[in-house]
Amino acid sequence: MFSKEVYIRRRETLREKLAAEGCRGIVLFLGNAEAPAQYKDNCYKWRQDSTWLYYFGLDDPMYAAILDLDAGTETVYADDVEIGDIIWMGPQPTVRSKAESVGVAASAPYADVDRAVKAAVAAGRTVHYINPSRYFNQMRLKEMLGSCTAPSLPLTRAIVSMRLVKEEIEIAAIDDACALGYEMHSVARDSIRPGIIEQEIVGKMEGVTLSKGWGVSFPTILTQHGETLHNHLHDKVIEPGKLMVIDAGAESNLHYASDFTRTYPTSGTYTRKQREVYQIVYDCNELAFNLARPGITYREVHLATARKMLEGLSALGLVHGDLDTMVAEGIAGLFQPHGLGHNMGLDVHDMEDLGEDLVGYDPDQTRSRQLGLGSLRMARRLVPGHVITDEPGIYFIPALIEKWKEEGTGRGFVNFSKLASYYDFGGIRIEDDLLITPDGARRLGPQRLPASPDEVETAMAKR
Repeated sequence: MFSKEVYIRRRETLREKLAAEGCRGIVLFLGNAEAPAQYKDNCYKWRQDSTWLYYFGLDDPMYAAILDLDAGTETVYADDVEIGDIIWMGPQPTVRSKAESVGVAASAPYADVDRAVKAAVAAGRTVHYINPSRYFNQMRLKEMLGSCTAPSLPLTRAIVSMRLVKEEIEIAAIDDACALGYEMHSVARDSIRPGIIEQEIVGKMEGVTLSKGWGVSFPTILTQHGETLHNHLHDKVIEPGKLMVIDAGAESNLHYASDFTRTYPTSGTYTRKQREVYQIVYDCNELAFNLARPGITYREVHLATARKMLEGLSALGLVHGDLDTMVAEGIAGLFQPHGLGHNMGLDVHDMEDLGEDLVGYDPDQTRSRQLGLGSLRMARRLVPGHVITDEPGIYFIPALIEKWKEEGTGRGFVNFSKLASYYDFGGIRIEDDLLITPDGARRLGPQRLPASPDEVETAMAKR
């Protein structure tokens, strides 16, 4: 948790933003509750709501808060533990002391939040809230407000504007998460051996995050079938000559995330064919990093890397035609059906529970319907303080290629006959985490994971 002054300042800034929009009434914040996995006392791993953490920092279940925009007051709602809780948990700090630790003077029992909200509604006051990601909080809102209300757009926009641009203390926290991510990826790379089960590597790398942080920032992707973008199966025996995609991140004890991807040759060296495609992806990653700077939109960076990708694939004879025309026609989507990157912070896909377009798109931008570009989660004009991922990839997905071939999509641009020899190739992705600086960008973390084909092979030779 940061100092209480951080949370006080954030809430003051939020009030100012809402006042500038002419907002009145109350702002309701709901923290998360424990969620039973099999039965009441055996719950899923605890994780607090990220927006709650941003403004209040209290990492405990069953907390709520109200900011009264008219009266200028703040109240935290939660229950002190009773003897039955103390038997199992030991003595706990009071709710009052926890509220004071983040600069809130007033506290009340959790049940009082219902009464306060209902009183506001009865008085005709506006209740501002954001879209809840957890089902429990969705039900709580229905209990308090009924089903005829909607999340507050001014509140959502204000929160997005604040959380998009990271403070120095947040950047330091993300750097720490990236250092932990670097360590987990290094352990994974050094553990690759033909003949072992993928799960063995996953256990080692996730053990790093649990020993020094909160755990993983999302379910680990480790697979020799990288053409399946979110392959969470880890039951395969590692085979020589394959490509292993490892997309994994760490979450620090402050709950900030990292997210890296590397693609390794299971035998330690790339085949000629693998190296050719890998070099294209690496060049796209480098191009995106060199282009990322204040003033450019990440949509422009995505399109520039798509052009670079098609240029490389054209040299291999897999596509042909005018590069700009192919970019406009969305041909790159056949090989990279996802966007170049996303925002990152307290969530690995930061704030997407608030609305992906609200978070990732400026008001003057419209999401494309093309495969690939349409999945771009961050298209905004970049400003200093943005933290984004740079993750180009090339995947040979037989079912998708066959679909395009049957439908005639890409006809005249795609060499379908030559693509047939890549059906057993898999996929390649290279991902770094970037901070936009006043004059460009820097990669987050203490150092960069080996990324070029030569660097990767050199690192694997030291296993």
